[in-house]
Amino acid sequence: MLGEHRYAVRATWTGDRGTGTSGYRDYDRAVTLEIDGKPALAASADRPFRGDPAKWNPEDLLVAALSQCHLLSYLHACVTAGVVVVGYADEATGVMVEDGRGGAAFREVVLHPHVVVADAAMVDAATAAHAQAHEWCFIANSVNFPVRHEPTIEVA
Repeated sequence: MLGEHRYAVRATWTGDRGTGTSGYRDYDRAVTLEIDGKPALAASADRPFRGDPAKWNPEDLLVAALSQCHLLSYLHACVTAGVVVVGYADEATGVMVEDGRGGAAFREVVLHPHVVVADAAMVDAATAAHAQAHEWCFIANSVNFPVRHEPTIEVA
């Protein structure tokens, strides 16, 4: 498992309205994201940046990546701690702040995982497993802003 892992995504701009980027309002922000062997994903910019709000944008994808990475790391942490998870859902939120010079950065992402465990005796270990999952999450370890988690644990 040690070593270097590489990932390849093809991003194709599909928003030429016939005049290319002749002006800021003259082109669509439509993009198709593809990985060989996987379904294509229709993407765009976020609405405030002249994008299509019905499509995934880079900010959505970043929050989704953090949420999914924590989920997968958490399930592994629970297995190693002897916690049986029977349900998991997250309502992740992110805050990005514009800098007034045309740039922006995420201030934080907060994960709100709702976990259902098989037995009441597992609640403490299930809660503690979030810290381990955070340490193991490759994506959270790659960003320069806080990724917090505010979990709730329920017994089935």
